[in-house]
This record gives sequence, structure tokens and C-alpha cells, in this order.
Amino acid sequence: MEFSCKDFKVGKCQGQKLVDGESMPLVLQPPKADKADIESLLLALKTNKDWFEQLIIKNSAVLLRGFDVKNAQDFNDIVEAFGWDDIRYVGPAPRTHVHKRVWTANEGPLSEFIYYHHEMVLAAYGAVKLAMIMIDLHKTERQNKSNMKFDPTAIKESPKTLLLFCEVPPPEGGETPFVPSFRVTERMLEEFPEAVEEMEAKGLQYSFTALSKNDTSSMRGRGWEDTFGTSDREEAERRAEALGMDLEWLANGGVKAVLGPRSLTRVFDGRKGRRMWFNTVVGMHGKEISSASMADGTEIPENVVKRCGEIIEEESIQFKWEKGDVAIFDNMALLHGRRPSKPPRRVLVATCK
Repeated sequence: MEFSCKDFKVGKCQGQKLVDGESMPLVLQPPKADKADIESLLLALKTNKDWFEQLIIKNSAVLLRGFDVKNAQDFNDIVEAFGWDDIRYVGPAPRTHVHKRVWTANEGPLSEFIYYHHEMVLAAYGAVKLAMIMIDLHKTERQNKSNMKFDPTAIKESPKTLLLFCEVPPPEGGETPFVPSFRVTERMLEEFPEAVEEMEAKGLQYSFTALSKNDTSSMRGRGWEDTFGTSDREEAERRAEALGMDLEWLANGGVKAVLGPRSLTRVFDGRKGRRMWFNTVVGMHGKEISSASMADGTEIPENVVKRCGEIIEEESIQFKWEKGDVAIFDNMALLHGRRPSKPPRRVLVATCK
């Protein structure tokens, strides 16, 4: 698909790369100075909705830059302009509801690196498969003033699209690096074809441990009580079963969650038949509170995991956040993370089906 739209002009940004003939991210700017206001942007998005959706799949990452996007309300208007359905975030990351469909991104310490992942990667195509699910129902009920009930079976998929808005750019660091997932699969198949196919054939198993209460100093610090929205162990077990996981209670009052088998790669419609590295092996393997192995218990070789991490970093792409930036990622095609940052930094997020 050739670029052709009078409502945007193509720009450039530092760190941009050409991947398989496509610019990542594709930078779109106002066509002229008097079209930088939020109303002009919203009209352009609504008018060119189908074209824009094709562009996101084609380029995987689109960066709207130079538009007058001021706050969470403006960002929410952009999200709603596309008409995509909302999908509630579930996961271990601490987040706060800001406005309508807008939430904070991971509120873990800015000094820590958030490892590359597809958003809600283990929730794809079936029951939820994430080791510790954050379901912040009591807060959401107060904020939305609704009578929403806990329904784990309603969470059946990963978001197709991830939108990020930079309200306060960090003075140093804090980039949101992303990685074309198919490139990881291609390179892993080149270097470790037998290991990749063995993991694919056997499937993967993950485990994750959590204390009963929240640990606010950790990126994955949700306690199991907050995770499952209950302090009752039997109720937690019921909810965990509905989410596709087994719980093992620990002597310290914490819990170990085990889930599997899960797939190593996935192929999604409309993306050239590419095998996406749709897993979290590197992020969970051999960590203090998590593990990843093959589903039959076979250990994944340490050298394979280490080299995979190196490949992911080698394929990463990043740009410096500017105030008002809106990045739109194809979550089926990209892993993303967060570089350590000096404060302040405020990036907001929305996830869509």
C-alpha cells in the first residue's frame, strides 16, 4: 500500500529503521501548521479510519507527532475516533485509571527496565493464560460507578492495538523500545532450528509466585489478593481455574501459579504469514519469582534463552518521546518495553480489540 493521504505528511524521527521495506515507526505529522489542532487530527482519523488501520498493520508502528494533544481527554478522543472496542488490561503491572479508556502505563520504578513483551501475551486466543492476573475490580467500580462483576471468562484475547500518549517526556531515557516480532523468530530459526521446533512442538509452561499483599517496589508486585480480587483462598482457586491456571499455596502465605502448555509462536491474519515470537520466555525464564520451561518439564537451554535476549535487543527500535506524541503499535506484530528513565515521565496507555 503506497502512502497517500492529504490529511497527513510523512516525517522522520531519530532511531527510525527500515524493516522489510517499511519505516518503523512511520511518522505522521500535520500537513500544514493550521492543521495541528486536536479537532483537525480527530477529523483526519475518522475520515481515513480504514486507510489508517491498514497502515498500522503494514508498518506495525505509527507515530503521530506535532499535533496539539495536551492531556488524557484529548488522548481518549483519539482512541475513540477509531471506533475500536476497548479491552481491559490484565497483568501484574501496577496501573491507575485516568479517564474513560485511558490508564497510566506501568507505574513500577522508573529506574528499572521493563522487558520486551506483547501486551497481555498470555491472554491470546482462548482463556487467559497470564501467571498473575491483575483484576482491579473494586477500584474500577468506584471510578466508573458501575455494578460490574468479576467475569474472568470474558477476558479471551490480547489487544490487537496498543496506543501510547506522552504527556510528560522524561529528561533522560524512558524510551519505549519495540521489536518486530517476526524478526526474532526468523533469527532464532536460523541459529537454533531444533530448539525452536522442540519448544513449538512441546509447548511452554510458565510459573509465577506472589505474596498475599502488594509489593509496590516491584514491577510485578501485585499480591494474589489484589490479583484475584479476593482474600478467600477457595474463591481465588475458582477464579484461577477459570483463568486457566493452577495455584500452589506457599508456607509464607503467598502463591505459585502454573500455566501451560502455551505456544511459542503465532501467525496472525493479514501479516504476510509471519511467525511472531509470541511468548515471554526471556522475560520469565530463570527469574527469582518466575520461570519458563517446556510444557513437559524439559528445561530450555540457558544459551538459547541468552542468545534470544541478545537478538531481541539487536532488533530493537526506539525514539525519544516528545510532548504530545501518540504512538500506535500493532500488538500482534511488536514486542515493546521501557528503558530506565530519570523522572518525571508520564506516558498513558489504551488497549483496543
